[in-house]
Amino acid sequence: MPIHAQLLRHATERPDKPALVIDGRCLSHGELCLRAKAIYRFFQELPHSTRRTLDLPGVEKLVALSLGNHIGFAEYFVAATALPNACAVIDPMMPPERIERIVERLAPDVLVVDDDASPSAEIGRRLGIAVVVAGAEPFDLTETEGDLPDDAEGIFLIGFTSGTTAEPKAYYRSRQQWRRSLDRGRVVFELEDAPSTMCPGALAHGLALYAMVEALDAGGTFHSVRKWDAAAVAHILSAEKIERLVAVPTHIAGIARACAAEPALTSLRDVLTAGAKLDVNGVDSMRRLFPNARIREYYGASEIGFMTVSTLVGGALDFPIDRVGQAYPGVEISIRGPDEKDVGTDVPGTIFVRSDLIADGYLWGDDGQAFRVTQAGATVGDLGEIDAKGMLRVIGRAGGMMISGGNNVYPAEVESALKTCPGLEEAVVFGLPDVYYGQRIVAVVSGEATNPKILAEHCATKLARFKIPRQFYHIASWPMTSSGKIARGEVEASVISGDGLVLRLSA
Repeated sequence: MPIHAQLLRHATERPDKPALVIDGRCLSHGELCLRAKAIYRFFQELPHSTRRTLDLPGVEKLVALSLGNHIGFAEYFVAATALPNACAVIDPMMPPERIERIVERLAPDVLVVDDDASPSAEIGRRLGIAVVVAGAEPFDLTETEGDLPDDAEGIFLIGFTSGTTAEPKAYYRSRQQWRRSLDRGRVVFELEDAPSTMCPGALAHGLALYAMVEALDAGGTFHSVRKWDAAAVAHILSAEKIERLVAVPTHIAGIARACAAEPALTSLRDVLTAGAKLDVNGVDSMRRLFPNARIREYYGASEIGFMTVSTLVGGALDFPIDRVGQAYPGVEISIRGPDEKDVGTDVPGTIFVRSDLIADGYLWGDDGQAFRVTQAGATVGDLGEIDAKGMLRVIGRAGGMMISGGNNVYPAEVESALKTCPGLEEAVVFGLPDVYYGQRIVAVVSGEATNPKILAEHCATKLARFKIPRQFYHIASWPMTSSGKIARGEVEASVISGDGLVLRLSA
């Protein structure tokens, strides 16, 4: 991992300070460093896999973690990413058949799990891979001989991101890419005084994983929960006087509902969100819940890293709500047409980035439909436009565009308009086949705003007529992915099947 030198310094200077707290279980900086050393030695003594066919230059041992938000995640991740090792982080909540395909292709030297009876453990044993259960280690964690190697260039992380198919894509990262990102982030997000951080998301996903590493790099304390529970997270924020919250908007909305009758959380000084665009209602809710916090959001991608950052509340200049900010330090953004020529300002096109934070590529799954690197830069296929001040507006993913009545309509634009309607909490928009329009625009909403006439009239004040949804549905509880995002495919399937999860609204 690109922070081993920092970990050793923190373990020496503040050995008793908590590094990681999950569901009340605590691991200090000193314990983290000592236990990671013991785990590293254990990894180095394991025999190499004879089945791996992946080309991983410079990688001696490949460790796969399918741990979830286990208290041992940090120590295993630190050991698994020390030179010359690399770590693949697998979400244990994925369907078992998908986990099996990943593990079979990786052929890691060892698979670390949190439960000996978990699907991941059974898959590992069936494939002849060494399985270690965190918390039941077959080695001595008190042995303190040796040290972790110094940081160096090379692959240290393999992650997985969904592509245009159900098969996860495997991308890989170098230590130097994350080192540069962390150094800049410490300044951008003002982490020099090591604030305590809460991130309730899954550590198998980029937002929470990076937030954990960022906190450890700064010498702070990282808080999380094994399983998402809005009331539990709200209690921790209050009881532990957490200074910094990193979360997706749906998690923040859940915290706001859990705290509706509670006093404001005055200890929070910063709220950072990503994964979905914030809306006016969400920002207003956070103003009430976190009155002393600066509210910021960033736009990025697993393969590209940070692209932009903005401050919506609490900055010298608060950014417009419909923008995702200006370029992150060291990043250049351009908007380009189908020929990859720069289209200039205030013109929609594909977002391209030049940056030294970009991933090296895919180990597998490169279908050319999302992340690609050309002479114009790197892109994940998102569409947007940039104004003369360099502020970026994200329109949506090219593949998500709807064509209704011959007009191009982007779901994100319609969703943003809907979410400014009083009483509406969340919205998902998509197109369904229609004989006359080609695609008719459908919106599924949650909250107290349930009159389709009022919703359509509100959209008419924000959108062109052809962008207004023609059907509205209400949902009481959104199906969620393990990363805390709305499972959009399940919502759309429910509308099509009429399974009762959604209710069609009629005037």
